[in-house]
Amino acid sequence: MSDREVMEYDVVVVGAGPAGLACAMQLKKLNNELNVCVIEKASEIGAQILSGAVIEPGPLDELVEGWRENPPPICVPAGEDRFTLLSRHKARRLPTPPQQKNHGNFIVSLGALCAWLAPKAEALGVDLFPGFAAADLVIDESGAVAGVVIGDMGVDRAGQPKDSYVQGVEIRAAVTVLAEGCRGSLTKQAIARFDLAADADPQTYGIGMKELWQLPEGRVDPGLIQHTIGWPLPPQIYGGSFVYHLDKNRVAIGFVCGLDYQDPAFSPFEAFQQFKHHPTMRELLDGGEILSSGARALVEGGYQSLPKVEMPGALLIGDSAGLLNVPKIKGTHQAMKSGMLAARHLAENLKSEGFDARLRASDIVAELHKVRNIRPGFNKGLWRGLFTAAVETVTFGRLPRTLANHADHEQYRKRNEQGLAFDWVDRELPPRDRLASVYFAATAHDEDQPIHLKVIEPDICFTRCEEEYGNPCTRFCPANVYEVVEDDQGKRLQINAANCVHCKTCDIADPYQVINWVTPEGGSGPNYQNL
Repeated sequence: MSDREVMEYDVVVVGAGPAGLACAMQLKKLNNELNVCVIEKASEIGAQILSGAVIEPGPLDELVEGWRENPPPICVPAGEDRFTLLSRHKARRLPTPPQQKNHGNFIVSLGALCAWLAPKAEALGVDLFPGFAAADLVIDESGAVAGVVIGDMGVDRAGQPKDSYVQGVEIRAAVTVLAEGCRGSLTKQAIARFDLAADADPQTYGIGMKELWQLPEGRVDPGLIQHTIGWPLPPQIYGGSFVYHLDKNRVAIGFVCGLDYQDPAFSPFEAFQQFKHHPTMRELLDGGEILSSGARALVEGGYQSLPKVEMPGALLIGDSAGLLNVPKIKGTHQAMKSGMLAARHLAENLKSEGFDARLRASDIVAELHKVRNIRPGFNKGLWRGLFTAAVETVTFGRLPRTLANHADHEQYRKRNEQGLAFDWVDRELPPRDRLASVYFAATAHDEDQPIHLKVIEPDICFTRCEEEYGNPCTRFCPANVYEVVEDDQGKRLQINAANCVHCKTCDIADPYQVINWVTPEGGSGPNYQNL
C-alpha cells in the first residue's frame, strides 16, 4: 500500500497541450459535476509546447465561442502559400500541394495558444497543475490504470532527499487521459504494458527545430506561409522547412527531418543552420536576431502506425495516439478533435472501453486514411515520394494498398558503408552551435537532480555503437546532451542533462534503443517564448 498522499478525481489528463486542454474543457462543458484535473510537467502552461503552427480553426470555433473577437496573442490570418524546391543557390516555385493550402486558417504560436486556453479551462472548473511531472502510472489490483504518480521533488543526483524534498502525490481517477504529445514517457509505458501497438506498424518520427526571429522593418509579410523541400537535404532524407510570417516584424522559421535517415554522420541541427544560409533565406534573416528556439520530435506514422487508443482505465489522444496529418503539416486540429471526442465519450459513461472503435469510426482517422501512403512513399527518395504523393492526392487515397512503415532506428547504415553527400556551405548566422541554441530555449534543470536520460546498457556505447555507427547520439541530439570525452580513464559518454530540451529524439533514434527518456523534476526543461 502506498504511503503517498492521494488526490481523487473523476478524470486526470496528463499534458496541457491542445489535446489535453480541449478534452478537459469539453468534458466540463458537457458535465460540470465531474472533477477534472490536468497535470503539466512544464513550469507554466505552454512553456514546452513547440509547433509550426498553422491551425485549422474549426475545433477552436467549437471549443471557445467567439474566440476571434479576443484571439490568442499571436494569431495571424493565413495569406499567400508558397511551395519551393531549393538547390544550393536557386529556388524554383512549385504548385502548392492541395493539403497545404491554408485559406481560412491561422498562424499561431501553439505555446501561446495553450497559455491563452489555460484560464478559460480554469473558468470552467478544470484544476490545472503546471510544474508537476507525472512520473508513473498507478496500476490497481485488476491490472487497470487507476491514475498517475507525480514525481518527487528535491531529490539529489544520488537519489537522496535534499532539504527541499517533497514527496509526489498519487492522483487517482476513474479514467486517465494520456495527452503527452509525441513519445510521452507514460504513453510509452502504457503501449508496452498493454501491447497497444500489436496490430500496428512501427511508429515513425521526425525531428522539428524552430526559431523565432525579430527582423528589420519591411521584410515581413504577415500571413505569408512558405514551405520548401530539397537543399540542404540530399534526396534520400525526408524533410523540409517552413517560414511563417507573423506580426510585429517577426517570423517563425523551422526545419523538419525524418528520423529514418540512413547516414549516422548526419546532423539535423546542422541541416537547419545550413537552410538559413540559402540565398533567399540569408537575405531575409541578415541583421535580424533570434528571440527563442527549440526542438521537438513529431509523430509521422499516421494511419498504419495508429496503436489501440484504449486500455483498462486509460486512453490516448492527440500525438500520444499519433494523429498528426503529415502531408498537411498539421496536427492541432486533430489533437483538439480527439480530445473533444474523448470528452464526449467519457461524459456518457466515464469508461475508457469503446473509445478505440469510436475514434477509428471518426473523421479524425478517416483523414489519416486518405493520406496514409504519402509519408511512406518518400522512403525511396524525394522524387519517388513526390510522384506517390501526386497519385495519392488525385485518387484521395482510394487505391487498394497501404504502404508499410518501419522503425526509424533500424534504418542506419554502418559507418563503413557509403555515406551521403552533403553539399553544405560555410555559415555565419546565429546560433553558432548547439549550445548557443540551448540558450535561446531558456532550458533549466537543477544540476543536482537524477539524470533523466537513462543509458540502460552503457557498455554498448564504446563497443558496438562506436564501432558500427560512430555514436550518432552526439549528432542527432539538437542540444549537445551527449558528448564523448576522453580523459586519463579512457573514453566515456558524458550526459549533459541540463541542456535537454525534451525533444525525445534520443529515445527514438538510438540504434540500440538503450536510451530511455524519463521525466525530470517537475518544472524542469525548456521555457519557450511564443514557439
